[in-house]
Amino acid sequence: MKLLRYGPPGQEKPALVAADGSLRDLSQHVPDINPQTLDAKALDELRALDPASLPRVEEGVRIGTPIANIGKLLCVGLNYADHAKESNLPVPGEPVLFMKATSAICGPNDQVIIPRGSEKTDWEVELGIVIGRKTQYVEREQALEHVAGYCIVNDVSERAYQLERGGTWDKGKGCDTFAPIGPWLVTPDEIADLRNLDMHLSVNGETRQNGNTRTMIFSIDEIVSYISQFMTLNPGDVICTGTPPGVGAGMKPPQFLKAGDRMRLSISGLGEQCQEVVAWQR
Repeated sequence: MKLLRYGPPGQEKPALVAADGSLRDLSQHVPDINPQTLDAKALDELRALDPASLPRVEEGVRIGTPIANIGKLLCVGLNYADHAKESNLPVPGEPVLFMKATSAICGPNDQVIIPRGSEKTDWEVELGIVIGRKTQYVEREQALEHVAGYCIVNDVSERAYQLERGGTWDKGKGCDTFAPIGPWLVTPDEIADLRNLDMHLSVNGETRQNGNTRTMIFSIDEIVSYISQFMTLNPGDVICTGTPPGVGAGMKPPQFLKAGDRMRLSISGLGEQCQEVVAWQR
């Protein structure tokens, strides 16, 4: 099942993607796609609906983030062996964790704003995990039972703020619009092999990232179990699981985003994002 939310920011309505690719409104059945919608029983009730019986959503509407009220946006850094290599950093012995501000969250096709004074705004296509139920100290063997679905996240990053301004990475990760999420929340039954998903990102039509989840260092079940040892994961929390090689900072010479650029991202079975890059304005 592919779930999404559509409409103007702050006024999104729930929907699903029918087999023919059309969007079907779910407003008569759930108020929103939110933490309360993500438990197994609620998802089963939506899965039992006949999409043909649901109102069709008009084409061309704005697509919002697929989950409302995301409580935490967690990230795993350097989780692809080939990305660690391009970054000239050692493969980590444990997952590297940081957080992005929830104020960075935006729709999958919304504009990405270059922060005031930024010269090193970069791109990162990532597989996102959406937590479906309260998760504390879960063992790896049970970890995937706590996952409601998966989505695409663009972990937009300002490298100077991240690496040259002291402290942790968070300053370069949490700027406004630095977390486009979506277009869909895809339930696990639609994904045959989490360790074989192609990931692609282009800038102005030129391929920058062309990777696959098979080069992940820490797997999805490892990540969920590991993070749950340090904090409670709640329904609706999103975990970004790292990026394959091809980021702008790793190019020779490095290349970064500028106003007018257009990013396009995709992951097998999870849809596509497209963002125009704009300059910050007061």
